[in-house]
Amino acid sequence: MDKGADSTANAVIEIGRVMEMIPHRYPFLMIDRIIETVPDSNATAVKNVTIDEPFFQGHFPNHPVMPGVLIVESMAQTAAILVVHTLGENSEGKLVYFTSIETARFRKPVTPGDSLRIHVQKERNRGGLWKFSGKAEVDGAVVAEATFSAMIMDD
Repeated sequence: MDKGADSTANAVIEIGRVMEMIPHRYPFLMIDRIIETVPDSNATAVKNVTIDEPFFQGHFPNHPVMPGVLIVESMAQTAAILVVHTLGENSEGKLVYFTSIETARFRKPVTPGDSLRIHVQKERNRGGLWKFSGKAEVDGAVVAEATFSAMIMDD
């Protein structure tokens, strides 16, 4: 079995492997590790939010809050890992583009010191188009939810 298509449920994927699987890099890599993944089903990631994040310089300097759009981006990156984990190493490093964000709800602010837990569930896929539902939590409380679609691009 190749290293990208681990069929083991609940597989943990460390940051080095995450960076092999998706092309995102600092300052736009929005996940630190995958703590659970079930191919063709779901994945859970962790993002440890620190005051050193570059977006806190301007959003908002006296009351730092993680931008909601970056929380949705963390969901998309978690979904991209799920896609690559499902399809195998031939899909590693390919771009996965948003095609739609159908719903997004932001419930509570995410601030420095929070550990963001991102859950994505595959709703369906047809060809290269995938649809997901995502939820982000801090300390068990939902801070954001979204339904979105993405497409994996061939070279």
